[in-house]
This record gives sequence, structure tokens and C-alpha cells, in this order.
Amino acid sequence: MDIEKRVSELVEEKIADRSDLFLVDVKMHPPGKLIILVDGDNGVAIEDCAAISRHVGFHLEEENAIDHAYNLEVSSPGIDTPLKLERQYRKNIGRNVRIKLADGSKREGKLLAIDDDGVRIAETVKLKGKKAETTEVSIPLKDISETKVLISFK
Repeated sequence: MDIEKRVSELVEEKIADRSDLFLVDVKMHPPGKLIILVDGDNGVAIEDCAAISRHVGFHLEEENAIDHAYNLEVSSPGIDTPLKLERQYRKNIGRNVRIKLADGSKREGKLLAIDDDGVRIAETVKLKGKKAETTEVSIPLKDISETKVLISFK
């Protein structure tokens, strides 16, 4: 049995009546750490994580799906977790992001939009001796290897 696939099904089943919540990722890390990342358009409450954990844990035990000791961890993606889904990008429109491109270069700016082709950011570039200039840049999704939200403590 593909445990990550089964856990994904169980999570989707639990949040089916919650259109604001969505599954981001399921990973089984050796020797036995099962991590479920769930996000929400308006964040995720600890009660939601607990309910998902109970639902998944109950069914995995009932089905005897994992034959060794494991830890089940349900949380929302941390601030250092890269954006993975279009819905996460949408949720973060208006925030500053750092995008690492497939060629290794990086771009930074305010996330303006996402569509099927890519993302648009407002990038501020300061050239020596000149005033900083903000330009709109489109980046194809296929060129992006990682996008992280930048947190400002100002």
C-alpha cells in the first residue's frame, strides 16, 4: 500500500466539507515520521490539525496500514516552507517573495498575480547612483525551482 497516497485520501475525506482548507503535502520520513501539511485560505486552526490527526490516525490504526512505530505530525506549512500549490501563491498575493529560478538566480518582489503560465512580481531594482525603480516582471512557472514568502519585522 502506498501510505502517502492513502493518507492523502484520508485527509481529503476529512476536509471535504471545508472549502477553505487544502492539503499541501504528505511525506513519510524514515524511520517513521509521517508529516501532513494542510493550509487554509485564512490559515489553519490548531483544532483543524487535531481533527485531521485523529481522523488519519484512527483509520491508519484500524486498517493496520503502518506495521511499525510512527509519529504523526499535522501542521500548516512554516514560514520557511516553499510555496507548492497555485492556491498558496494566490493566498500570498500582496506579500514579498523570493523566487529561486532553475538556473540558480534569484528574484525578489511583491507577488502581484499567478495564472497557468506563471507569476508576476513587482521587483524593485536599485542601480548605482540612481533612484530605485520598480518594474513588473513575469516569471514562467516552469522556470521556478522554489518560492518563499519573505517575512518583514518592520
